[in-house]
Amino acid sequence: MNNRRAALWMIGAIVSFTSMAVAGRAISGQLDTFEIMLYRSIMGFGIVLAVAKSVGTLGEIDLKHFRLHLLRNIFHFTGQNLWFFALPLIPLAQLFALEFTSPIWVLLLAPFFLGEGLTLRKIAIAALGFIGVLIVARPEIGSVNIGIVAAACAAIGFAGAAILTRKLTVQNSLTKILFFLTGLQIIFGLICAGYDGDIALPSVAAAPWLILIGAAGLAAHFCMTKSLSLAPASLVMPVDFARLPLIAVIGVVFYGESLDFYLCLGAALILVANYLNLKRQA
Repeated sequence: MNNRRAALWMIGAIVSFTSMAVAGRAISGQLDTFEIMLYRSIMGFGIVLAVAKSVGTLGEIDLKHFRLHLLRNIFHFTGQNLWFFALPLIPLAQLFALEFTSPIWVLLLAPFFLGEGLTLRKIAIAALGFIGVLIVARPEIGSVNIGIVAAACAAIGFAGAAILTRKLTVQNSLTKILFFLTGLQIIFGLICAGYDGDIALPSVAAAPWLILIGAAGLAAHFCMTKSLSLAPASLVMPVDFARLPLIAVIGVVFYGESLDFYLCLGAALILVANYLNLKRQA
């Protein structure tokens, strides 16, 4: 029963992440990435405070482990900005495939941040994943696709945030983590969006998309956390792999994007590497 509920929560995360991508595409020409992050964080901060007050968890928020929260959100803010930057530049399937390398980066970076050992099996899994990345990206000598570079670097930012989240969840509640996630990123957004003294206000047409981005971002994190609390990662995370073919179909149907053999092959290798990594942890 718990496994079924966990799968349903993970499906909720898939819908939320996909919704955020569609909404981000819709307003990418009206606001820059820093402005999107600023308004998304303001929206999310209001939701976090309202929900925390209604369920009585505001008292869980304090300044313990603040430096760790700060570092986590620097990683996440950087990764999410790069993700929004890449969103209008490359096909959705390519973006999501590169995003799925984040767990592989966690595997490689965990020895330095969490003291976990780096074995030959881990190195082989990482190598398989990065072969997939090379096939998806297909870099050409003498030319650089900035969208692909941004998406690949976004995965590193998400990996750093994931590693630090592991450390934080030991002694910090979800309310506290989400409070600092949204609160600190309002500050980061104000600094980065306002460095030139010009922060664009969202239009009436953009407002619903920003609301969707803010709500979907929080919902995705909540659904994934809830799913992982009900069943082992090795059981529920493979459900998240459905996000890649789903976004590929959306890209083809709604944006006229094409899928080729190499993109599908590279994405498959990345997903296999993720699956082997999960089986290793089981």
